Amino acid sequence: MRASTHRAAYGSLQDALPVLVAAVLFIGAWKLLVVVGGYPPFILPAPEVVAARFLEALIDGILIHHAAATLLEIALGFSVGATLAVVVGYLLARSRLVERLLSPYLVAAQATPILALAPLIALWFGSGLLSKVIICSLIVFFPVAVATMVGIRSVDAGLLELGRALRATRRQILVKLEVPAALPAILGGMRVGVTLAVIGAVIAEWAGPERGLGALILLARGSLFDTPLLFAALAMLALIGVALYSLIVLVERRIVGARA
Repeated sequence: MRASTHRAAYGSLQDALPVLVAAVLFIGAWKLLVVVGGYPPFILPAPEVVAARFLEALIDGILIHHAAATLLEIALGFSVGATLAVVVGYLLARSRLVERLLSPYLVAAQATPILALAPLIALWFGSGLLSKVIICSLIVFFPVAVATMVGIRSVDAGLLELGRALRATRRQILVKLEVPAALPAILGGMRVGVTLAVIGAVIAEWAGPERGLGALILLARGSLFDTPLLFAALAMLALIGVALYSLIVLVERRIVGARA
């Protein structure tokens, strides 16, 4: 038992080591750039200056306040967008009529930059939570829908025929055969979607800058002229993105690994 625990700890350390080395190299290169370039803090603050401002903003609560608002927008936007995307992706995969009707509009919507749509959505739905959730949902929708469609279409036709031969109902085929077989592709699309949800939340907050990390970035860049705080907000966004991506990966390993 102790040997297996040590092996697991050693394996985790081996996995984490490249990430730590890359982080150290990145911070070292950042510090070297500041020193060699002689940049003042309002242009490019040094890593220790950003770290000190990050801790200060955490302690006084401003970073937590805005991060909580952004996380709420991401959670709601991702939930709504991913749920609708899975349903629409399934319909696109199984219905030629739906594919012909919706595909041109979905591609056109994806080709339109969300940055251009955000002010219109804020104008139509206000600058509150609803417009931010809509923007997050839109940016999440396309990759998850495409991943779902590809996953459903890749289900082995022989497996489906076997289910029908065994007189499985349509619901049983969906729940027991199609969804489990397409799950790796769907979760792969959700990996992309959850990181895009972070981007969507920031864009939404720029269109309606009331609160959130996007609003904090505008505030730090504008009236406060606090570049270290801007970098601290960017660091918090990066941490949120990595944490959410890791959460989806963990869920994927638990679910897909358990079925393997």
